[in-house]
Amino acid sequence: MFLMDFFKRHHTCNHEHVSIDTQYSYCPDCGELIENEWFITRCACCGIKQRAIIKNGEIIPEANFCHNCGGNEYIIEKLPKINFIDINYAVLVKTVVTEDVTEDVTQCWEEKPSSTQKLLQLFR
Repeated sequence: MFLMDFFKRHHTCNHEHVSIDTQYSYCPDCGELIENEWFITRCACCGIKQRAIIKNGEIIPEANFCHNCGGNEYIIEKLPKINFIDINYAVLVKTVVTEDVTEDVTQCWEEKPSSTQKLLQLFR
């Protein structure tokens, strides 16, 4: 039995089918609540946008230096919402939400009464 468990593949979900147009969404593959976060990189010297990539789990600029001023330091900026101008420069990070983010949302439901319930008769 131990030998068979050793050869089993442990599947980790990449959340590829999560909608990118919402901030929070449930993954249809694994059911986890996913937060979509958009990041861009800017030159620390002149502030020009640089195309961002993810390499080894870290957000870095695609080029090693700024094409405008030649600087090699950068700033990572988190965008509150993506727009069509920044889409070419931005990178999407999908993170699993473990805490309850819906604290300000109130949900209610109604239980359907069963048809067999009847009111008790009152005898005087």
